[in-house]
Amino acid sequence: MQLPTAPTLKTEQLSRLFSNMSECYKLFWFQALINKVMEGKIIISFNELINEMIADAWYMVSEYKLNLGPADTLEALVHHVFNTGRLKSNEKKGHIIQFLDASKDKKLLKMKKTLTDNVPYRLQAPFIEGFSGVGWRVSDKVLAEKINREKHLIYYYLKIDGLNSQIEIKEEWAEYIKRNYQILCGWIRYNLITYLQKRNPSVPGIVNKLEPPMERQMEKVKKYWKLLIGISPVHEIYSGQLLTAKDISIDHFVPWSYVAHDEFWNLHPTTRSINSQKSNQLPDWDKYFPLLSEIEYYSYQKMWEYEKVHNEFEKLQKEHVNNMEVRMKLYRKGLDRQEFTGNLEEVILPVYQAAQHMGFRNWVCK
Repeated sequence: MQLPTAPTLKTEQLSRLFSNMSECYKLFWFQALINKVMEGKIIISFNELINEMIADAWYMVSEYKLNLGPADTLEALVHHVFNTGRLKSNEKKGHIIQFLDASKDKKLLKMKKTLTDNVPYRLQAPFIEGFSGVGWRVSDKVLAEKINREKHLIYYYLKIDGLNSQIEIKEEWAEYIKRNYQILCGWIRYNLITYLQKRNPSVPGIVNKLEPPMERQMEKVKKYWKLLIGISPVHEIYSGQLLTAKDISIDHFVPWSYVAHDEFWNLHPTTRSINSQKSNQLPDWDKYFPLLSEIEYYSYQKMWEYEKVHNEFEKLQKEHVNNMEVRMKLYRKGLDRQEFTGNLEEVILPVYQAAQHMGFRNWVCK
């Protein structure tokens, strides 16, 4: 991807920031850096940048269960905070940063310090000539002094003091970042998607898992199930509760956090409270799949029995049934209960098992 040029800046070197990258830290560090510049900051502490990195990686790791790399410290940091900090997997970024700012957890602070051992210095390697492998293996203070003697860098070091270390962004680079922020974000995003796809080859929808999801449009699916509820009583599958048109919520049986799509075969009606309780967990297969197949087959029967239901299905399938093979397996006319259930299991079980392998937890309604 070609970055915008600037007469006085070494943008060719900037474009090589991520060309030699075995871990994800450079991507998150630079994203954190440009975010801080957009907040109007040019003097930034290591601690501020690390907190921003953790918050930016939060959804990817805690909600979407993505692997950031073998023995990745940033991923381990998110897991540690999630397991000890009482933060939700879908916690808002501002709350995460507030928690990190206030935390005195010794293990957390030690892990944060580990993230500063290399990336603040090595990020700018494309700008620095003549540094051999040995040249990097000195103390942080000596390394910062050596780098500070270089010209045309994005930032320089004001002080080196662990997490309290500070960098200063050069004014001309800060202006460049502000002027080209959206382009730089797109460039980081492209590199991050490429990086994550290599480390999560079996995970669908990587492109949709870089940040919290946008609100999903389920109105057609809700309208369809409200129509069915009006024809005959429907009980939701987790509690057996009778559904009403006033309290209906559409659940992804295999969490959206894994599938990253709104395909109809993975959707069914529940209540808002139960949907909230389930969150991004996996329903126990043995307990709930038979009930899922039952409610889905009920839907299938009514879709072919009532013209008005069929018409609503035709409207929703344009958005929620995108695979022709699945359409033929599950929604063609003439399927009996056994064939439908077998076909539904063929479609959903491999996806369920893959999510299980990624670490999504088993759930039973209480």
